[in-house]
Amino acid sequence: MHITKFFPKDLFADHTVFVTGGGSGINFGVAKNFAALGAKVGMCGRSADKLERASAELGEMGAQVFAQTADVRDYGALESVLQATESKLGAIGTLVCAAAGNFICPAEQLSPNGFKSVVDIDLLGSFNACRAAFSQLQKTRGSIVFISAGMSIIPYFAQAHVGAAKAGIDNMMRNLALEWGRFGIRSNSIVPGPIEGTEGMRRLAPGDLGKKLKKSIPLGRYGTTDEIGQAAVFLASPLASYITGTVLVVDGGQTLPGS
Repeated sequence: MHITKFFPKDLFADHTVFVTGGGSGINFGVAKNFAALGAKVGMCGRSADKLERASAELGEMGAQVFAQTADVRDYGALESVLQATESKLGAIGTLVCAAAGNFICPAEQLSPNGFKSVVDIDLLGSFNACRAAFSQLQKTRGSIVFISAGMSIIPYFAQAHVGAAKAGIDNMMRNLALEWGRFGIRSNSIVPGPIEGTEGMRRLAPGDLGKKLKKSIPLGRYGTTDEIGQAAVFLASPLASYITGTVLVVDGGQTLPGS
């Protein structure tokens, strides 16, 4: 964890961050970077085991943590978790909308239910989180960080469902930046590139496909969960206080040559 070399360890003291899908992968990397700078961390996800392991690790870092299972597609359950987070940790200052679903499937084989499932988790789930957290973000004049994807920028084979969902997220992000700026709420997206050691990479780029993908990245390597976490920290920090409605691409240049 190198972020404390560049940011003060108490940057987010008395600040509550909530991460949807925060129990693993990129999302947990985001949570860890906020925790390293003193933030209190709330999380939800569908796997109690993952949340328990993530909570334990964050607790070892000295963070106050509240985690509870909830499916972002269920507005009532999500609203309940967010209310409990405010009660235990204080009003949310940064909301990270990161819960996502994905699988490889050519469009001609993709079922309507499969398409709907990804859109519901990614896009509807992100809206649910924002809407349920609005009153807290209004109190704190906080910020929202969406975890988007390169599929929102360029087409990827067998990813029509994800591209539609992530493009919707980035458009919604801009709308919220426009509408909620008057409440002091900022809204931005991060587009991660291929991130090493994540479940997404194991599913989407196994074996030789992963090797070919790495060669196509201008910087010649995969990213790390910390690098996405550091980008999220920056967007939530006072250094970004005049940044809203922006898509920050953190992909080593991967979307430049194309899918």
